[in-house]
Amino acid sequence: MTNSAPSTADAHPAPGAGDFAASAHRIAKSYGRGDAQVVALDQVTVGIPRGRFTAIMGPSGSGKSTLMHCMAGLDSVDSGEVFIGGTDLTKLKDKQLTRLRRDKIGFVFQAFNLVPTLTALENITLPMGIAGRKPDQEWLDRVIDTVGLRPRLKHRPSELSGGQQQRVACARALASRPEIIFADEPTGNLDSRSGAEVLEFLRSSVREMGQTIVMVTHDPSAAAYADEVVFLTDGRIVDTMREPTAERVLERMKGFDLPGVTAR
Repeated sequence: MTNSAPSTADAHPAPGAGDFAASAHRIAKSYGRGDAQVVALDQVTVGIPRGRFTAIMGPSGSGKSTLMHCMAGLDSVDSGEVFIGGTDLTKLKDKQLTRLRRDKIGFVFQAFNLVPTLTALENITLPMGIAGRKPDQEWLDRVIDTVGLRPRLKHRPSELSGGQQQRVACARALASRPEIIFADEPTGNLDSRSGAEVLEFLRSSVREMGQTIVMVTHDPSAAAYADEVVFLTDGRIVDTMREPTAERVLERMKGFDLPGVTAR
């Protein structure tokens, strides 16, 4: 099956050009050598439009997490170019890259990564405190109200449900007003109800705050919250889908003959 609609993901954007929050141009990444070499990314070109929610899907080993890590500056590429806005990450030194990640990128991971001794509010503002910056109180209040945890701000992670902890992690990513947020399987450790709460929050942050989000997921139901889905197999982008539904995504994944793909 193919998707005839045009897509930023297969439009081969010029490096650093266009209205992209992040873009990659012909990036390659391999692990190991000789017979043990594994090609994780094979000449991938993709553009992530600003103010949109993009999901990256594919089976285990397809390269989806590697693509996210390379675009977020968490891993280096063997060749090609990676941009956040107009900044080429491949040209930055370690300190410059660390500063860019801190100032322009937000992260949400499957494991929440909250500090257990801090309250929810302290966890939300921690990255800004480490950077020596005071939060924009008006923006912080807006994030807190959007995440829906104002009554729980004084609670520590152990006093919060899994879904509430992940929403704190999402608020932490949003609080510094990053140019883009990368979310790696953010609902992977949550039950379906808590996962839906987190996805609704991510969706509303795009719709109401103009945030740009890239989410790696294997779940068609989660991908349905996105504006567009990018499909990877064997380190290559093989298709894209705009205005996805869980049913359409599942059907498309079945069309790639990918094992173990089921809707939640």
